[in-house]
Amino acid sequence: MGINLWNPAHLDLGAALVTALLLGVVHGITPDEHTWPITFSYAVGGYSTRAGLRAGALFSFSFIVQRALASELAWLGLAHWMGMRGLDYVLYVPVGLLMLFGGVLMARQRHAVHLHLFGHCEEPALMRAADAAISGNGARARKLAAWMPAVHGFVAGWGFGAFALILYTTLAPTMPSAWWGWVPGALFGLGTALVQVLAGALFGRLAVRRNLPPAAIRAVALTTATRTLVWGGAAYVLAGAFGLLLPHAAGFGLRTGLHVHNLAFVGLPFVLAVGVVLGVGVTTLVLETRRWRVRMGGDGRFGSTPTRMRGGG
Repeated sequence: MGINLWNPAHLDLGAALVTALLLGVVHGITPDEHTWPITFSYAVGGYSTRAGLRAGALFSFSFIVQRALASELAWLGLAHWMGMRGLDYVLYVPVGLLMLFGGVLMARQRHAVHLHLFGHCEEPALMRAADAAISGNGARARKLAAWMPAVHGFVAGWGFGAFALILYTTLAPTMPSAWWGWVPGALFGLGTALVQVLAGALFGRLAVRRNLPPAAIRAVALTTATRTLVWGGAAYVLAGAFGLLLPHAAGFGLRTGLHVHNLAFVGLPFVLAVGVVLGVGVTTLVLETRRWRVRMGGDGRFGSTPTRMRGGG
């Protein structure tokens, strides 16, 4: 059973199913504008490994449902509707607006733990103040934000790139009946989920391994998530408008020579994925951590004696 992930063709049932799963894994690993920025944002915003795992799982589960549904529609002969010219650019707009809305939710949480460190601040008082604040509007925003990855996963999954093209035009039509039409999409989503759930846990752990007290970790994580979602959302909306107005210019890119989808061509989708995650997310995480360590006295911990802190947080 030969497996060709670059250009699969003439597959039997078993090879088609294995190919769908492996393509999903590759899709999860490679930089993709519809997965990495969203998983990173909500996982870091959860400021724990468990919350990051949950964010990755929610995104991935709804992505599996979407891909299974789209795969069934493709088997029924509706794939050409999903591959309409400019659909990806149209999709960037609602995805970007959803990211902006998620950023607002994160900002509400961030304001709830906004620490005004004037004068002497002892650790117990600081923690009580942060916990009391987050039980108000921040808690409600946190509940809403907890479910946003699921909404994002379903909406973003309708993107029609190289992976979707293979799934909908090659693998789904190979299925023997409508009862099987959804299976390649579900396996593709499962392959992506395996990676995104682990990535979510990793991003969540990245947020807590900052050598800072819990209140500072919350502030760093929520600031990072807020900026990633807001700036990322704005970038997606602008990219969508740019693609719709100037499709030829938006489609420009550089070939890398790699026979791996999402890495073979460096264009607008790659810039969105890498620019949002690395350019905004990771940069904010590093700079905010450094800023808080300076405020905490250089070692990232409150001393046993009261520490004089200046300025607002």
